Amino acid sequence: MKTALITGVTGQDGSFLAELLLSKGYDVHGTIRRSSVDFRERIAHLEGRPHFHLHYADMGDSMSLCQVVKNVVPDEIYNLAAQSHVQVSFDSPEFTADVDATGVLRVLEAVRLCGLEKSCRIYQASTSELYGKVEEVPQNENTPFHPYSPYAVAKLYGFWIVKEYREAYNMFCCSGILFNHESERRGETFVTRKITLAAARIAQGKQDKLYLGNLSSLRDWGYAKDYVECMWKILQHDQPEDFVIATGVQHSVREFCYLAFKRAGIELEFVGEGADEKGIDKNTGKILVEVSPDFYRPTDVVNLWGDPTKAKEKLGWDPTKMTSFEELVNLMVDADMEKVAVERVGDHVRTNLAEYLEKGIVK
Repeated sequence: MKTALITGVTGQDGSFLAELLLSKGYDVHGTIRRSSVDFRERIAHLEGRPHFHLHYADMGDSMSLCQVVKNVVPDEIYNLAAQSHVQVSFDSPEFTADVDATGVLRVLEAVRLCGLEKSCRIYQASTSELYGKVEEVPQNENTPFHPYSPYAVAKLYGFWIVKEYREAYNMFCCSGILFNHESERRGETFVTRKITLAAARIAQGKQDKLYLGNLSSLRDWGYAKDYVECMWKILQHDQPEDFVIATGVQHSVREFCYLAFKRAGIELEFVGEGADEKGIDKNTGKILVEVSPDFYRPTDVVNLWGDPTKAKEKLGWDPTKMTSFEELVNLMVDADMEKVAVERVGDHVRTNLAEYLEKGIVK
């Protein structure tokens, strides 16, 4: 039985990866941060299983990371923990650098100091944001990096320190340059989940309008559940190498928005350009989507498009056999339609209970 350690196990990717590794017979350990607020809903169904374990540690605390690595003695480490929101990185650049850059160094050093540099394989969650102000389209492993946010700059350090430890200490450590990957478990502040949740709420009368940034931004979107299998494949490869993981197909935020609302039963028509563009319900003429300057970044990445040729040839990655873009949008909207419906029932119960309490019907 192999032992894997996942940092960031409570996140979208971490939860899917934990499920995958458990299904492959791994003993899975994950790190979590101490918090008075419960943030473990993505892995709640895994807790209590005999081969799933949680440990308190923090990417900003090298001692805690060393202690976990020493106790677990993992065969594989998947470093997924990060401050992963690009916009937030502009507001909290120092924190982002500490976690996303120096945090990677702490993991590598923990492995080395525990004497596991020859036995432990390490996966680093890298990002397409490294390409930033893109210098060629599509982007592959040889495309020059041009990071365009504090998040991307921090991740660039993580990419290069992994490469340095691979060459300096002959460690099996790799970076997966994953392009945008989404799911029904995506955080609600990320644009795709923001869109699908808004579509569900508007369709069910819980929200009036959705505000977005640049609708013309282009992304290569895949399904996170498909992508975590590629993380695993990267560590099973004969040699430690870095890989671009992407679908090789590009879509705009506008297209994502259109398909999401269509799945929720609303057909949008987009009129206007730039900051004046609006999404209008074709049946009612009501404006449901507007552009807000509040959601434009100081430096904005507008054209990410991955070339997964190397992953196809060396890892057997075939995105045409994975979840399609339309299927991804549909499953996200379906999950949020169900979520909003449950919220509506809860609101109805709470409203009735308040009324009954006021009237003295119940005490």
